[in-house]
Amino acid sequence: MKIGKVEVKVSIIAIAVFAFFTLLLIVASYYSPVVRSQLIWLIPGLFMLLVIPIALNYMSRSQYADLEPVYEASAKTVRIKMINMGMVGKAVRIEGVVEQIHFQFLNRPQYTVADRSGAISVKMFTTPNEDVKVNDIVEVLGQVIQRYVVTGDPVVNCISIRKKIKNND
Repeated sequence: MKIGKVEVKVSIIAIAVFAFFTLLLIVASYYSPVVRSQLIWLIPGLFMLLVIPIALNYMSRSQYADLEPVYEASAKTVRIKMINMGMVGKAVRIEGVVEQIHFQFLNRPQYTVADRSGAISVKMFTTPNEDVKVNDIVEVLGQVIQRYVVTGDPVVNCISIRKKIKNND
């Protein structure tokens, strides 16, 4: 679904929750007159189970779209091996191959991106513009953060991940 310039994607979990509670509401209203009398409140509540995730996804994707030109201008191209705790808070650009993808069904994908110098975890807190798959060559714009709030190894908080076009020269 597209709202303005932003492509909004609803997670499978949000759709499953909506479908479960829709089915539950249909069954309950069939067997209970009390539930039927409350449909004026239950149906809007049911649709809020879809509207809220759509609104949140729209807001996060539009914020990331606004941040992309800023990171495009300020990000420094680095090799993965060079990323360390001293770079926390710095904007970086890395290129590499996607080795693993986790949590894509939650619309919060976490990629393991590797180049010839090493591998790093790349976390994105919204859905990417492109569908990225394992073995895709990508360019990542983001900020170096710690894996956990206070401790952990450095990871990249991804603002943008784009597939790089392979040249067959």
